[in-house]
Amino acid sequence: PSGCAGWLVRALVCHLVIDAQDVLITLVTPTEAEPTHDAVTYWAVSDTPPTGDDPLDALTVRLAAAYEEPGLLTFHLDDVGSAAGRAAELADPALRVSTQDMVLTAGDYLRAYVLEWTLHHLDLIARLPNMAQPPAEGLARSREMLEKIAGAAFPASWSDKDALLVGTGRRAPTDAEKAELGELAAKLPLVIG
Repeated sequence: PSGCAGWLVRALVCHLVIDAQDVLITLVTPTEAEPTHDAVTYWAVSDTPPTGDDPLDALTVRLAAAYEEPGLLTFHLDDVGSAAGRAAELADPALRVSTQDMVLTAGDYLRAYVLEWTLHHLDLIARLPNMAQPPAEGLARSREMLEKIAGAAFPASWSDKDALLVGTGRRAPTDAEKAELGELAAKLPLVIG
């Protein structure tokens, strides 16, 4: 299992392949329209966690199973992920792009993906304590974005990783952490998608 509720690691890796494809498609879908969203408003907050009933989630699980050999899935992620990374490096941050009926600058779109990919990095290594953690800068930016989505800051004494894990429900807060959260505890977890 991964740290993403209900998904095995292979389904999560397949989801990351689809994300990388989305990045490639979005970065070559320019528009003249004015931005309607930024890196924070890109995220919708739901009152309920995913149930697995979403057709795209179900497709992702079936597609992941179709790979049969984990090496093929890993190769596909390396291949498409590298291409998406290169496209991100080459993208003009001011370019306006369109995705999911939203218009964002490429810079904001990619900043939104920092949160997504940082959370999923944590999901991938949730049960692998010796694996490399996400970069500190990605953790810090993701925490900052999650705090903006929440409309409140997590306790300053918390690590960025703990703020992300507790804030998104990937880890339940201890009683002491709940007390530190104060009113924010009632808003958690933030189910974003």
